[in-house]
Amino acid sequence: MPTACRRCRPTRTEDTRMAHLVSLDNTAHRQIRVDKGRVEAAGAALNMVPVVLSEFLKLVVQYPIAFTKDKDTGRFACVALFGFHDSENLFVDDGRWDAIYVPLQVSRQPFFLAQAGNPATEDEHFVVCIDIEHASIGAGGERIFDTDGQETPCLEEANGRLAELLNGEEPTRQFIDALVHLKLLVPMQLEITFGNGETTQVQGLYTIDDARLKQLDGGAIARLHAQGFLGPLHTMLASLGHVYAMIDRRNKRLARAEVRP
Repeated sequence: MPTACRRCRPTRTEDTRMAHLVSLDNTAHRQIRVDKGRVEAAGAALNMVPVVLSEFLKLVVQYPIAFTKDKDTGRFACVALFGFHDSENLFVDDGRWDAIYVPLQVSRQPFFLAQAGNPATEDEHFVVCIDIEHASIGAGGERIFDTDGQETPCLEEANGRLAELLNGEEPTRQFIDALVHLKLLVPMQLEITFGNGETTQVQGLYTIDDARLKQLDGGAIARLHAQGFLGPLHTMLASLGHVYAMIDRRNKRLARAEVRP
C-alpha cells in the first residue's frame, strides 16, 4: 500500500502540497496516466526553480541563472529565472512551454523523491513519490506502469530526471560553497522599465561579482578550474544576458494584453 511521503524534495513553490504526496506503488497506481503537456503547463505560476550544475549548459541557451538566499538558513541556491514578479512565467504561453529546454524541477513532475528508513541505523534510502492531485494526472496522457506493473518509458524518464537532480545536489552545493568562500556572490541590481512605462526592481537575487573574480590570484583560479567550477561560473555570468530577452517577452505580452477586447 502506498504511504504518505515525508521529507520529500519539492520545488520552492510547492511546500503547501505535501499532503498530496504518496509513495509510488505499481499496484495502486497502475492505471495512472501523466500528460506531459500538462506537466509543463502546471509550471505557468513558477517565476524560478532550483537547478543543478549538470543543467547549466542547457539552461544558458535561454534562461538567466542566478542565486537566491534562504532568509532562515542563509544558504544559497542556484535558480533559473522565468519572470520578474511572483507567479510570472514568461516562458509559458497559453499553457505551452516556449523554450528549447524545460528545467528538471519542472519536467520531473508529478514525481518527487523522499527519504525513508532510519538514518540512525544507516538504513536510509530514497523512494519515488507521486503527487496524486497534480494537474497532469488524468484520463489522457501516458501510463506510468504497464498491465504487468512494469515501469513504462514515461516513468523511466522521470526516474532519470530525479536521479540527475539527486546526484547534482552535492556538486552544486560544493560549487556554491566555493564561491561563498571566495566572497564572489553579490546582490543583483536590476531596475527595469517596460514598454508600457511600468517599472520594477528585482530583489532577492544574487550573482557573481565579476570585478572581484578578475582580482583573484592565480592559485584561486587554478583551484576553481581543478574543481570544475570555472566553467559553470562563466556560464552563469553569460546567462544574465537573457534578462534582456525576458524583458522583450514581457513587453510583447503586455502589448498583446492591450489590444485584446
